[in-house]
Amino acid sequence: MRIARWQYPVVERAEGETKRIGEGFVIEDSVVPFPDGLTVADVLAQGLDAAQAAFRSASLAQRPEQRTPLADVRLLAPLVPASIRDFVTFEEHVEGVSAGVEGKSHVADEWYQAPTFYFTNPHTVLGPGEPVRPPVTERLDFELELAVVIGGVAGSDGANLTPEAAASQIFGYTIMNDWSARDLQAREMKVRLGPAKGKDFGTSLGPWIVTADELAPFLDDDGFLAVRAEVFVNGNLIGEDLVSNMGWPFPELVAYAARNSKVVPGDVLGSGTVGNGGCLGELWGRAGGLTPPPLAEGDEVRMVIEGIGELVAGVGAAVPAPALQAARPRPRDRERAATPLADKLRSEDVQGRT
Repeated sequence: MRIARWQYPVVERAEGETKRIGEGFVIEDSVVPFPDGLTVADVLAQGLDAAQAAFRSASLAQRPEQRTPLADVRLLAPLVPASIRDFVTFEEHVEGVSAGVEGKSHVADEWYQAPTFYFTNPHTVLGPGEPVRPPVTERLDFELELAVVIGGVAGSDGANLTPEAAASQIFGYTIMNDWSARDLQAREMKVRLGPAKGKDFGTSLGPWIVTADELAPFLDDDGFLAVRAEVFVNGNLIGEDLVSNMGWPFPELVAYAARNSKVVPGDVLGSGTVGNGGCLGELWGRAGGLTPPPLAEGDEVRMVIEGIGELVAGVGAAVPAPALQAARPRPRDRERAATPLADKLRSEDVQGRT
């Protein structure tokens, strides 16, 4: 099953434009709304079994007027995420990026111990074809990833899952592009926190959610998802990899995310950037320079993952941010300077405690 959200053609009325949003299934070359007014969030919460029942209902009950050609709608991000965790699970990616950042290729021992992730911004999610508007940056980059979408499971609260239990929480998969401003990211990572503003301006998801059962035939004997992933810039192939080269299979990522915590329906967990050119930063590290060049306004990034489809987005104009001052040196006083008001408040405080 393919599950999507879309915008119908805008209707011009005397009182202004009317924009209608649809949520449902992509069946062949048409979109069909969920039955009973269900939303993607509803279907994710109810889980895969309920989604399959809704699909059967939609397929049997649909009338010709309920089907809209896919070409006549604009696809949106396939869900409004509850949260977005982004992992770093491809050793080859770490080797290349570390060479660019640290001057030598190195994978920290700690990387092998657990699948590390960070939280990114669920409020700046972009849909298929929606251009990214980056901050002012000299090193704009993409990151090609496959993401899992969490669904509900009866009797599970999503906390402290085993890998076996975590596998049942995987509702489906979508393509993820974690846009990155590498110069901003490099600065803030020196503070031992982040990434933050180098990442949180945009994450593209789409074109739809493909349910987990559709990709089950691609699982290898070790439980890794052996689907091919490619990324093109302006029609030129930049990177290609198998998603099965990740260091941990997806159920283990979900289990780690749920450790001493929980995952909930609508959570998105990115695989991390694939190797062999899954981002420009890896290639810059290996080349020792900005080859291929950073993304620029007008560029088009197209990501293709086997069994899912393709996610395309253009680079829009950068958005200058309001200026902020640098940190100001402070005297590290432990008491406020004496003023009549401060003395009065201190006196009243002492009297109130006596």
